[in-house]
Amino acid sequence: MCWQEFKSNPYKWLWTRIGGRPWTYILRDLWHKYEFIWIVLLVGIGIILGHYCGFRTILTIWISFALGYIAGHLFWGSDYIEGQQGE
Repeated sequence: MCWQEFKSNPYKWLWTRIGGRPWTYILRDLWHKYEFIWIVLLVGIGIILGHYCGFRTILTIWISFALGYIAGHLFWGSDYIEGQQGE
């Protein structure tokens, strides 16, 4: 293991050894190939959460997910270019 490589980008170090490419790309491929299965699984998880968890717990999970989703698109979606203009 090259410690310097791991320290500079641990995520890249890990995905180059497990999967060979970024996991977001792998998940995106799986989503497009097996979309129906993903939807059934996600709805099933929602049903299970709705059955066993209270409304406040589900709302907390949903708000946490929504904030992470927004932050992911704002901060980690693409390379930062200072003063970048819209198309």
